[in-house]
Amino acid sequence: MMKCFIYLLTIGMMCSCGSASGPGSVKVSERRILVNDAPYLITGICYHPVPKGSSDRNFQGLEKDLALMEEAGVNTIRVYGPIDDKTVLDKIHAAGMKVIIGFGYNQGEHFDILSGTFIDYVNTYKSHPAILMWELGNEYNYHPQWFEDDIKNWYTALNNAAELIHQNDPSHPVTTAHGELPDELALSLCPDVDVWGMNVYRWDDPEEIFKEWARVSDKPMYLSEAGADSFMTAAMHGYKKGENEKAQARATERILKGIFRHSDICSGVAIFSFTDGWWKAGSPDTQDPGGSAPNSGGVPYDGAANEEYWGIVDIDRNKKKVFDVVKEQYEEQQESRK
Repeated sequence: MMKCFIYLLTIGMMCSCGSASGPGSVKVSERRILVNDAPYLITGICYHPVPKGSSDRNFQGLEKDLALMEEAGVNTIRVYGPIDDKTVLDKIHAAGMKVIIGFGYNQGEHFDILSGTFIDYVNTYKSHPAILMWELGNEYNYHPQWFEDDIKNWYTALNNAAELIHQNDPSHPVTTAHGELPDELALSLCPDVDVWGMNVYRWDDPEEIFKEWARVSDKPMYLSEAGADSFMTAAMHGYKKGENEKAQARATERILKGIFRHSDICSGVAIFSFTDGWWKAGSPDTQDPGGSAPNSGGVPYDGAANEEYWGIVDIDRNKKKVFDVVKEQYEEQQESRK
């Protein structure tokens, strides 16, 4: 597989397609992401719509979801796998939003990094106006066991993939969703990553990470995941045990305010997530507490990542209390930049 990927990388370097400028161009300049040469602040949402009783992503309810996202002030959708449907991308663009397309490492040769087939997707959709960035991997630094117990293998594959994208599509930056702050090894082995995304769960106060990032890099960054769930595993910090939308709303408000106080360093956030995911911790027919995620002890306010309770809307698209918090914070940022 590695020989195959190196061959694809070589072929990709022989052809440079597209232009780094022109309508819809996205680039980076110092710490900024620029769209059509104007600074772009991500007021985003992580989106993986799975219906009740299923574990598969489904875009049948896209129009209703986009209407809710538009109401909430979302300008960017982050997805964990490629959307191989131009109609879906067209609808996202028509709603005035952009999308960060994520690629996995080993997805059975379906637009994945291991086989090199991800570049087929890039070349197919790189001219679509909905594309903001290409994102390689999702907190893989927490899983060295996927890479022969040597995380350097992942960073090498990540940088090779970023280089191949640059050769084929100079009009969109390459990012990755790293778990927490990248260390010296990650930064040194991945010079071709243009924007560092970070999944950050530091209770309800992420502000220190922006100072930490400023000390180690002058590249753009954004929070590829941040937020809180709406279930308290135990009564803590004045919040009752059980479903607790108040705790989620309060934590998210504090997180977003902390992020936007550092917009000189941070290019925005994709709140996790748009809708509750009933498929993640138990039967997909019911909403179950529980589930776990790497490095999730910082989840407010109980230190437990109840994986099925993270939506700003529930699975029936009823708004939770946090919806209005996101709407207020996102609209405030957008108004201040007009």
